[in-house]
Amino acid sequence: MAGASSGGGRNYSFKVVLLGEGCVGKTSLVLRYIENKFNDKHLTTLQASFLNKKLNIGGKRVNLSIWDTAGQERFHALGPIYYRDSNGALLVYDITDEDSFQKVKNWVKELRRMLGNDINLCIAGNKIDLEKERHVSVAEAEAYAASVGAQHFHTSAKLNKGIEELFLDLSKAMIQRAGEDSQKNSKSNRKSVLVVDDDEPQQQSGGGCCG
Repeated sequence: MAGASSGGGRNYSFKVVLLGEGCVGKTSLVLRYIENKFNDKHLTTLQASFLNKKLNIGGKRVNLSIWDTAGQERFHALGPIYYRDSNGALLVYDITDEDSFQKVKNWVKELRRMLGNDINLCIAGNKIDLEKERHVSVAEAEAYAASVGAQHFHTSAKLNKGIEELFLDLSKAMIQRAGEDSQKNSKSNRKSVLVVDDDEPQQQSGGGCCG
């Protein structure tokens, strides 16, 4: 554990992609988080844009690059270009729109297929200001999120509810994953050196060119 924070590992830069159908409020969520703004008019994202947010979490400096993607079907073909190097994904659905929740399940399958478990997932049920028109049950959504290893949040860009917590939690999860990965790498590097030493001690001098 001690080595996890060594080597200037207190600065992190993460790429987060927002995925979900059009009209679920992805852009509104990001604008509320980054600029504390809300616009009642629907903002259509035609391709992809990204915004930066700097955080300080327990003394660790975190730079988030948040990629806001178009939700339309035609975007799916471009999807892998945008989420290929992502550390986290935020999947947004509209609690009044059952179909938008089903589409989140498709995105999760796609991300797991492309990136395995190397990406932290968060699912946001947005527009909780329209609770009376809810068509996605809280129990179903939370059970699904748990089944795919994702955190679930209830958000409203309009009321500014749940958004800070959502991005903070995702950031903490990405920091933890980065720490685990660096430990794994250092362990596997040590193992590979030991294997070389054990199996072919006479070739040890030639092993230094592998870097």
